[in-house]
Amino acid sequence: MNDYDAIVIGVGAMGSATVYQLARRGLRVLGIERYDIPNEMGSSHGISRMIRLTLQEDPAYVPLVRRAYELWHELENISGERLLITTGSIRAGLEDSSYYLGSVEACEAHHIPHEILTGPEVNRRFPGYRLSEDTMAVYQADGGFLLSERCIVNHVAAALDLGGEVHGREQALDWEPTAEGVRVNTDRGTYTAKNLVVCSGAWTSKVLPDLAKSTAVERQVLAWFQPRRPELFRPDTFPVFGVMADEGRFYGFPTYGIPGFKIGRTHHLDQQVDPDLMDREIHPEDEAILRDFTSQYFPEAAGPALALKTCMFTNSPDEHFILDTLPDFPQVSVAAGFSGHGFKHSSVVGEIMADLAQHGETAHDIGLFRLGRFG
Repeated sequence: MNDYDAIVIGVGAMGSATVYQLARRGLRVLGIERYDIPNEMGSSHGISRMIRLTLQEDPAYVPLVRRAYELWHELENISGERLLITTGSIRAGLEDSSYYLGSVEACEAHHIPHEILTGPEVNRRFPGYRLSEDTMAVYQADGGFLLSERCIVNHVAAALDLGGEVHGREQALDWEPTAEGVRVNTDRGTYTAKNLVVCSGAWTSKVLPDLAKSTAVERQVLAWFQPRRPELFRPDTFPVFGVMADEGRFYGFPTYGIPGFKIGRTHHLDQQVDPDLMDREIHPEDEAILRDFTSQYFPEAAGPALALKTCMFTNSPDEHFILDTLPDFPQVSVAAGFSGHGFKHSSVVGEIMADLAQHGETAHDIGLFRLGRFG
């Protein structure tokens, strides 16, 4: 009863999608999650996560996110629940910034319909914005956000309907290779499987210590502020954004769920942490850095704070994903290092990880994400 085709450690964004993809292929799969499903301990809570085609990180992400869109719509059809909210997206910065140039490159390389706007043009079209005159922006109509916790819940529900098994509040303690695959020991039992998939997010290096240098964990903070003019910050009037400015790289969302404008700063205060020891309290400097930016670039959104929450980024050295099998243990694969821009891809990452577990390879182009790039 404790033997499986595959075990997935971590049932957050990537793990829930992987469990679902394995179950839909008829494999006997077990997902093990140390916290609740969903939970606020990792990287996927806080109602929403962005999805966009303007992938300034690298044009190689575009085919993956296109497939991700298809899979998110499939999950909506299966669940009967709306999970993807389309608002349009803005990627903005100075004319020579990576946010602007990289977004243009991705759109042109993959023939993505888009508009080039100056800061004042953005402000006129979307009055919640107040970008500077020297800002350039890429507007893309298909961008928006995913309801992150509901995505996880619906991936798990779909997996269970297909015969998958998921254990919440059970911690994987260690694993070892066997002649037939792997053995996983938890605080509740021992399980064996032909394959192991590690999707443990900020805890990756605790499951796979050899990846400690490739998966640095960082404390993040998200804020929701009460808009002074709520009509400017609804999903139908306010596109999701990423703005690169002198103050840093910021990202934000219209009001949804919590009745406030949502904002975060990439590499918030540059605090590397242990996920088990991270400071989850909110401090004045956490709010100040987000409020100051909001006051300058989205002044009508800079009302009283409604909520602030901590979460975590797990950063790879080059901020690209890690999707691969382990060189010494091909029956073990890992999805990690999503560096603050992974959730939108999680539906297709589940497909990739199921491919690696089932076949040891995938038809998706994951050359950019292989472990070998770290030497």
